Amino acid sequence: MGDASGAATFRMPAEAYDRHVGRYGGELARALIAAAGVRPGQRALDVGCGPGALTGELVALIGAEHVAAVDPSVPFAEACRRRLPGVHVEVASAEALPYPDAAFDHAFAQLVVNFMTDARAGVREMRRVTRPGGTVVAAVWDYAGEMTLLRRFWDAAVSLDPSAADRDEGRCMPFCTPDELGDLWRAAGLAEVHVAPVLASAQYDGFEDLWQPLELGVAPSGAYVTSLAPEHRTTLKDELRRRLEVGHAEFQLTARAWITTGKAH
Repeated sequence: MGDASGAATFRMPAEAYDRHVGRYGGELARALIAAAGVRPGQRALDVGCGPGALTGELVALIGAEHVAAVDPSVPFAEACRRRLPGVHVEVASAEALPYPDAAFDHAFAQLVVNFMTDARAGVREMRRVTRPGGTVVAAVWDYAGEMTLLRRFWDAAVSLDPSAADRDEGRCMPFCTPDELGDLWRAAGLAEVHVAPVLASAQYDGFEDLWQPLELGVAPSGAYVTSLAPEHRTTLKDELRRRLEVGHAEFQLTARAWITTGKAH
């Protein structure tokens, strides 16, 4: 992950991430697994595993002994290891995967490609460790469009502070459009490349349930919140709540991601 894209904000307790975009992780993971066509008996690698949302879904399908995971964040790797005994979890980057060629049937990257220091090298490594005929799969949020939480957040931030546009993930995040992702997969030497949208959802007990993880500084959005003076933070909080049109009652948000698949050969 590259710090320029906010990767440093993921070096924190896993529970903070769970309460932010981690809420969408299980549903998104199941969509990724379906897109790859994972079957019992196969081996899978989760690149940039975070606290283990996708890793856990893989374990449920193919067993811990058939799953490996890596993440450059020590707290996240430790959380994944603790939550999923039997999974081989290592602290490593996508650009230097500690596995031999053709070691897996599938290589996954859930919400991580755009945070890689060198995404081209990272996807090439994922292809390298995938057997011929195996699948390289990733999901990236539709930051500029229908990832509701982050789109409303940055729209609110920019409306109050035009300089926040430089940090708006929908404007500055690489590899978050279908064309960019398709080109990235083809440049890595993958075949039968396909990019498709998927919707995931998350439940919130009320607006405070959504806001509090941002106060912990997780992800680029949280890092922006913690950079603000208290009075500006309060103003942003009120503006985001207004744009989401939510209050103290429970509510649900949806988030669109782009799933990209390609075959190793």
